[in-house]
Amino acid sequence: MTEAQKHSTSRRRHAQDGPTEKMREYLEVIYYLAARNERIIGARLAEWMNVTPPTVTNIVQRMEEQGYILRDGRGEIRFTDTGFALAEAMVKRHRVLERFLVDVMGIPWHKIHEEAVRLEHSLSPLMEERIVALVGHSATCPHGNPIPGSGVGYVGTVRLDQAPVGSRFVLRRIVEEAEEDSDLMRYLQSHGLMPGAQFEVIDQSPSYGVELRGASKALTISAQIAAVLWGERA
Repeated sequence: MTEAQKHSTSRRRHAQDGPTEKMREYLEVIYYLAARNERIIGARLAEWMNVTPPTVTNIVQRMEEQGYILRDGRGEIRFTDTGFALAEAMVKRHRVLERFLVDVMGIPWHKIHEEAVRLEHSLSPLMEERIVALVGHSATCPHGNPIPGSGVGYVGTVRLDQAPVGSRFVLRRIVEEAEEDSDLMRYLQSHGLMPGAQFEVIDQSPSYGVELRGASKALTISAQIAAVLWGERA
């Protein structure tokens, strides 16, 4: 058997094993970045996953060997058809679960991401089918990000930290990496910074943040928090 044949056999064997849980996490992150048209490279994945570049290199190489992603000469990552289908199915399951946890189970909004992560890897096809039947009419997760297959894409292309002073802003979604910070999500919920909220941008500065005025109160948030809030001018 030639070396090329051995490599091909090895790839088929690994692919049959399916992705590890860690690979699944990476595939979801790649999906989120691709949906924003961001340049996807190892350094960006390391930043998101809060790991070292060598760790990313190892995982990315294994995903490439299994046929989920491709890398070009500049190290940029893109999905294969197989990888995209797998990632999209995982994202759909996660967002449907979040919808179910809020709408049906009444789980607090700031806790649903971590609960969905726990459930999604052990969800049987039958349970997934029943849950989809209960919340399948929903187009987005509770954080405003679209559920794949709903026919709705990402809405809200303006980051709050870049919204013009004096404009009225409608919050449409909270970016995915923010969902992983339960303390931040609790803060956002307690201050009414949820999809659908409207407020006027009074002032903003990279140093002290963004000053907002809503229907009943004024609020100043940091530029870092404002950067994860996306929406559009009213």
